Amino acid sequence: MERREPQTPQGGTTRILVEFLEVAVNSIVFLKGIYPSGTFERRRHMNVVVHKARHPQLKEYIHSTVTALQPFIQKGIVETVAVVFFNKDNIPIEKFVFNLKVNQLSGLRVDEIDLMFSLRSFLMKLSVSESLTKGLPPGCRWEITAHFQTLPEPNSATKVADIWIPTDTQQWQQPPLITPIKSMSSEPVSLQLYLQHSNFSEPTSTPKN
Repeated sequence: MERREPQTPQGGTTRILVEFLEVAVNSIVFLKGIYPSGTFERRRHMNVVVHKARHPQLKEYIHSTVTALQPFIQKGIVETVAVVFFNKDNIPIEKFVFNLKVNQLSGLRVDEIDLMFSLRSFLMKLSVSESLTKGLPPGCRWEITAHFQTLPEPNSATKVADIWIPTDTQQWQQPPLITPIKSMSSEPVSLQLYLQHSNFSEPTSTPKN
């Protein structure tokens, strides 16, 4: 089989990262059991069995939100992407955080196959990470958030910046507990995945559907 030509972060690499994030968000939401298991279907991505939302609204929310990050990841201004779970009082109780660095000034090229192999290990690790997480209390909700180095311009021609609005999410009074899940570090792309949860006791969770 002919090996693909390496690409810079401006091209195929950004697309691969965005596709990975979409699959990872699906996997996290499934892992937390916030919806009935029938809401998801088994698929393969990067030769790993994953769970993808089949409910139209849920599927569209994840897809459109993550896809809207692509031009900003390509510019190197996205610092973190997080899946945040809130209790009924709208206080965050757990966050899955992707700390993403794309060095646009690096002269090094990225091999797509090597990158996909590295990202594949993140999906494998996520699938066995339930024991690291906390149970969700009744009445919880979740959302996708992103932290930008600079605010996206609201009047861009593609209008993708309009999807992202400032958040008023409450912050924890105590520093959160951090549990590393997986990381890779190389130029010009590096990625860390870690779990944050509040540094105080939460109500007992309900069983997964």
